[in-house]
Amino acid sequence: MRFVLDNSVTMRWFFSDGKPSDLAYADKVLADVKRWSSVVPVTWGLEVSNVLARAESKGQVTKAKTARFIKMLDDMNIAADKETFKYSMSDTLELARTYKLSAYDASYLELALRLDIPLATIDEGLRKAAKKAGVKIIAA
Repeated sequence: MRFVLDNSVTMRWFFSDGKPSDLAYADKVLADVKRWSSVVPVTWGLEVSNVLARAESKGQVTKAKTARFIKMLDDMNIAADKETFKYSMSDTLELARTYKLSAYDASYLELALRLDIPLATIDEGLRKAAKKAGVKIIAA
């Protein structure tokens, strides 16, 4: 099975914070990533790097912790979709408009729709948009 992995889940793995239900969901998705393959928009790496760099600059984490986390991600079966840009100013933009999402969040929805695969996300706005668009959310 293949699914789209949202950055909201990825960051729960790194910070281990948030609501208990979100952490449990992230743990379940982590187990799924180890068994199945996941796909992310090409911008996912930039989103991950942005959050990590900001956390380092605020003194919340060390570069060593960031390096260990990046190694963990590198060892996972996570593939970047090479066609994200092709759809960014058409389908993704339209999804952002329709569902009042950021373009980043809309890129996860666009990818799930285009590949006809489920989405793993903790983001409530993205979950609501996915439901309205007919995209299955990976169950907890």
